[in-house]
Amino acid sequence: MRQADRKKQKDKIAIALMLCFCVIALTSIFTIKSNLNKIQDSRSGVPVSEKVKAADDKRATEIPKKEEPSDEASAKVPTVDSRNQENIGNTAGTSDFVKPVKDESAYVTNEYAMDHLIYSVTLDQYMVHCGVDIEAPADTQVVSMAAGTVTAVYIDDRYGNSVEITQDDGFIAVYSNLSDAGMVEVGDAVSAGQTIGGIGSTGLFESLEPAHLHLELLKDGVYVNPMDYLHL
Repeated sequence: MRQADRKKQKDKIAIALMLCFCVIALTSIFTIKSNLNKIQDSRSGVPVSEKVKAADDKRATEIPKKEEPSDEASAKVPTVDSRNQENIGNTAGTSDFVKPVKDESAYVTNEYAMDHLIYSVTLDQYMVHCGVDIEAPADTQVVSMAAGTVTAVYIDDRYGNSVEITQDDGFIAVYSNLSDAGMVEVGDAVSAGQTIGGIGSTGLFESLEPAHLHLELLKDGVYVNPMDYLHL
């Protein structure tokens, strides 16, 4: 009789421990998922172009992969050997945009990639990239590519200090990862070549990379490749 009672007691303890383990496991899963969602979906206090960006990011994640990453890709090698490019010019350029970084040695480290994936050193994963990263020494002057009006100055949760300029030609240019975004204010009229900030390392999503400008360009609310419009 005593042995039966002891066995029942042990069974109760085992069941209680199992239930506790299940509760802890479920709590951990929901906590991790909640934290990831907060990082990826935070969009409070950002300009209108960020709303466009959020929609584009969602659509981009739904683009099917053309092919599985190869063994070479899994070795985490960036897809761009930008030092072989001729600074940041592009023969396809058709506009009068001026070079956004005042340094002749500036070069592209991460290309525009909305229809394929490139490797992110900081996030340690392959992802789309809605702009181009132009590397130069910290605090190198960043200038407006064209005349326009400053429509937003803010801190982006992903790309740090940012200045948005709505250009007179209809393009919207977003200059991010700046060391300082306080050189201009919303409503300021800027001319092509006017200094608006400096090269920095304030972007959370690219914090493990050298100082650079994260440059985005939108036309009619759609991301376009800035390199199609830049020339030396």
